[in-house]
Amino acid sequence: MPTAAARFESERHEQDDWFDKLPGRHRVVFDTFMAARFNEAVVFSGNYLRANRDGYGLTEKDLAMVIVVRHQTAPFAFNDAMWAKYGKQFSDRMTFLDPKTNEVPKTNPHGAQVSNLVKQGVHLAICNLTTRAYTRIIADATGTNADDVFKELAANTLGPPHFVAAGVVGISRAQEHGYTVIAIG
Repeated sequence: MPTAAARFESERHEQDDWFDKLPGRHRVVFDTFMAARFNEAVVFSGNYLRANRDGYGLTEKDLAMVIVVRHQTAPFAFNDAMWAKYGKQFSDRMTFLDPKTNEVPKTNPHGAQVSNLVKQGVHLAICNLTTRAYTRIIADATGTNADDVFKELAANTLGPPHFVAAGVVGISRAQEHGYTVIAIG
């Protein structure tokens, strides 16, 4: 008689423990990487909160929600002060202009909405690889030290920062911790 194959279980890593520390009986992660489509993550996150509240009577404490910001969307994790200081470098690398003005943003175009989501319990998983790429670009453009720029960015996030080794790693680790992935683009 054939023996049953052992059920696969992923290895756990200390740097991913925060996924399990988020309160909530339902877990979802929104994967974002294209600046022009980031607003969809904001809208869908709000819809997810609202639909669970209205349709199921749940609160944000019942929902573990993460937005992964990587590639072109990582700068949306940083506050207006960083956009005022480094908006040109962000915009150039993202190939992104403010849709309202068609100019380089001087503030985070999604800052108010993301801050509101953070107040409702949404967490940001910020791609470390992408952030390091931005810090090198900023350091080269401003004649500063990349490590100092990284520390400055890390201290100026919209909510508690969860830097993940890479956005794609954060997404896969979230799945291993029971999160459903919604790909935004």
